Amino acid sequence: MTLKLSDILAAKRALLGRVARTPLVPAPNLSRKLGTDLHLKMETMQPTGAFKLRGATNAAAHVPAGTHTLTCCSTGNHGRGVAYAARALGRKAVVCMSRLVPQTKIDGIKALGADIRIVGASQDDALAECQRVAKEPGVEEISPFDDPHVIAGQGTAGLEILEDLPEVRTLLVPLSGGGLAAGVAVAAKAINPRVKVIGITMDRGAAMKASIDAGHPVEVEEVPSLADSLGGGIGLHNKLSFPICRDLLDDIVLVTEDEIYRAMQALFFEERHVAEGACVVGIAALMSGRIKKPDGPVATIITGRSVDMDQFMQVMTGQDIPLGDITLKGSSYAA
Repeated sequence: MTLKLSDILAAKRALLGRVARTPLVPAPNLSRKLGTDLHLKMETMQPTGAFKLRGATNAAAHVPAGTHTLTCCSTGNHGRGVAYAARALGRKAVVCMSRLVPQTKIDGIKALGADIRIVGASQDDALAECQRVAKEPGVEEISPFDDPHVIAGQGTAGLEILEDLPEVRTLLVPLSGGGLAAGVAVAAKAINPRVKVIGITMDRGAAMKASIDAGHPVEVEEVPSLADSLGGGIGLHNKLSFPICRDLLDDIVLVTEDEIYRAMQALFFEERHVAEGACVVGIAALMSGRIKKPDGPVATIITGRSVDMDQFMQVMTGQDIPLGDITLKGSSYAA
């Protein structure tokens, strides 16, 4: 199955009045610091605080008649999107997550009335529970990334960027299971094939990068990360997001936890935005020089605001951050 621009345009119509058309804002201070014309797609302004609402809402609108419950596995933001979409349609939601999901994201999903299942220590464990739940009559699974309606919904973010900034030359897209990157790449390449679409993720547990390198989906070990939203596998039977990312992404760039730490500080101190570590991987890639200085305007997606505020304040005040078997050495931000 392939995905086309027409699918994303159909999703745009389906989402009208149900999700926010978020602003694309210039980042003048970061642009000056980085020597590039940087713009931020503010998905933090969605009702649920993250871009995942787009795909979840589009997919929920296409479930079979007679569906009374939506279920999903999630690292947090997709679960919140599914719970929000389910409640808007008068349906129940069952969200399956691993023990690695931060409590703040679990609490946000609970607040929307979803049934929470905490299973195992990986996204794969949560997926197994989700698939078990989905076997029950009247229950429909909504994949966080390997679903055509989810990918089309996420692609509307890329569509809006191209509408607001037609001259954009490079899109830096946070990359996990690939739903966002796949949708954005389909939209961007259809509208302007010369636009570069680069997936950015953390260097520990980068499932899509490992899978593309291997030539097929593979499992990776999940570890704690400041970019916790980018954790998890892509599914060993991935049918959509893997081949789209493989074929359409111009590159995949990995950034370290230290680089994510500094980029979180930079986004806050330079532009005053509170966001998750997963949001700043594009900024981290620019700051670290892992991406050659782009020729022309650059846009990156600030994907979500469901950040653990205690950890966020520790980063902003330059404290050390324990992450499983490593400790990030803190330092104050230098403007």
